[in-house]
Amino acid sequence: MRDDRDPRITLQPMSRSHPQPHLQDSLTAYYWSGDAIRSRRVSDVVLSGTVDIPEPPARLTADWAREISHHMNLEVGDVEVMPLARARVRWPDYSRCVRAVSDWASTLGLPEVLAASDVALMVCRGARYHHDGDQYGGAAFCNLFLSEDKGQDVHFPLLDLRIPLQRGSVLIFDTCQPHAVIPRGSSRFSAADFPANQDCTQLFLTWELPIENAHVARALKIAFDSDGSTARDLDEEQVRLHCERVGVCQETGAWQRYVAE
Repeated sequence: MRDDRDPRITLQPMSRSHPQPHLQDSLTAYYWSGDAIRSRRVSDVVLSGTVDIPEPPARLTADWAREISHHMNLEVGDVEVMPLARARVRWPDYSRCVRAVSDWASTLGLPEVLAASDVALMVCRGARYHHDGDQYGGAAFCNLFLSEDKGQDVHFPLLDLRIPLQRGSVLIFDTCQPHAVIPRGSSRFSAADFPANQDCTQLFLTWELPIENAHVARALKIAFDSDGSTARDLDEEQVRLHCERVGVCQETGAWQRYVAE
């Protein structure tokens, strides 16, 4: 989850003339591979589980709370980067957390993939429905959630899949698959569900796994070069549905037509 949305982009509702069961088959991601755009199908595989990690120490969680309240403008629905290097100084079990995720990934046929991937510490107060394919189409995300259970889920609306979040929740998914963080039991994103007088934040580590890594591609069942002719004509990453560039409704997760201003 990154949600690095370009403010110049607007979205318009799409026609529902296409049957829902065929949506996933028609989803295509176009991403930079070296100095060329390459195409691939969007995976409908989400790998999830729970690993045993210790609670972050009190002085670290206090530092995170100060950072969020005094140095960030964390709006409801935003996903923002936190300072990882400083956190590691106050986090003696950081390596243990990484090892737990790495061991879990290895059981899924992803040996050593985390060690070669970029990692960041992130925070959100809920997350609007979005996909990350306009910036990270060449990657899968691996997320390890560090916060206690706050009654929130990661929701993948296209897959009708919800993953309850608690300390140790871990998942690997295609960056182009729409998702959000919403209250358990809800079916849409609403800012009112994350009031300022409640701690609704989720802290998590996220790794960018190269989608072209053979282990990652196999685990997520990625089919490459599904639309090479279109890819050759593009100069930026994007996701297309039925050959039309799309974005996601922030509140419902429904596909919307992409219109660049």
